[in-house]
Amino acid sequence: MEHTTEALIKKGLITAMSYSEYRNLVSTLAQNGKTTGSEQKEVLVNYKMLNDRRMRRWDKTLKFDTEIEGTIASFNKQVTWLVFTESWCGDASPSLPVMHKIAELNPNITFKILLRDEHPELMQRFLTNGALSIPKLIMIDDVSGAVVNTWGPRSNAATALVAAYKKEHGKLTPEFKEDLQGWYNKDKGKNVLDDLTRLLLE
Repeated sequence: MEHTTEALIKKGLITAMSYSEYRNLVSTLAQNGKTTGSEQKEVLVNYKMLNDRRMRRWDKTLKFDTEIEGTIASFNKQVTWLVFTESWCGDASPSLPVMHKIAELNPNITFKILLRDEHPELMQRFLTNGALSIPKLIMIDDVSGAVVNTWGPRSNAATALVAAYKKEHGKLTPEFKEDLQGWYNKDKGKNVLDDLTRLLLE
């Protein structure tokens, strides 16, 4: 029996984590040398350790300007941002703190997190170019239950950088991924913030 997307979302929301619950999970896993997801590879555990430190830094240093805060505060529809991720995902570490801060600024936005590998049927409904790319945000209207928009796995600017590198080199290398993290740090969440603010205005 095939489930509807709406039914799968409703089921997923029952067990979805808050941001603080997710951060506690990641920190606990970091202390025990483990990661989320179906694979416990050393390289993924190492990525998770880096992400835990990065997210802790982002949580402390992320700042929005007054104009953007006003735009976010003026959003008057009740929505849920349901985000698929895993603790080893490098693109999630700069994005999730931005999502969390936006939701903190407006009580109409509920921010919830699901682990991708624990919800394969639902994740299959939100592929990016046929891939299980994360983080993937789905924006749900709380009144109708309908999905009204999606975002991810990267900001428009980061997506352009990745596409250009793939076109030239064929695949993403560990060196490029490290360079991309450096780009995220210099950007200070601005591109993710711009993307997500536009999401609210559409």
